[in-house]
Amino acid sequence: MRVLLCALLLTALPGAARAQIGTARFDIDSVGDSTVTFTVGAARWVRAGQTGLAVEPRRHDELIARLRIIHVESGTAAAVITGQTSRVTAGQVALIRKPAAPFYTVGIFWVGAAVGAAIMFFATR
Repeated sequence: MRVLLCALLLTALPGAARAQIGTARFDIDSVGDSTVTFTVGAARWVRAGQTGLAVEPRRHDELIARLRIIHVESGTAAAVITGQTSRVTAGQVALIRKPAAPFYTVGIFWVGAAVGAAIMFFATR
């Protein structure tokens, strides 16, 4: 009975929000008039043109602004503020969504291709 109760409680606990899955958090280092800079470190997938959010971690990730990355160089990204609900300050966090992997790098694609090829082979024989 205890095991069933524990299993029910674990499934009822809230998980991560959809907005938090697949995103990376970067501390905002400096704020200009309409730009922010943050260190991306080893996240080589961060590119100019990507969009993200500035949030306040001390207020449960309250939305502060929307960002568009304009420049990435030597581990530092610069982004322009495209929409703002309150003042952006250093110490807040930039959330950038990691791009999805190309379809041909996912294993299930190759499994489906092999199964499809086998079906075609045996269906046309």
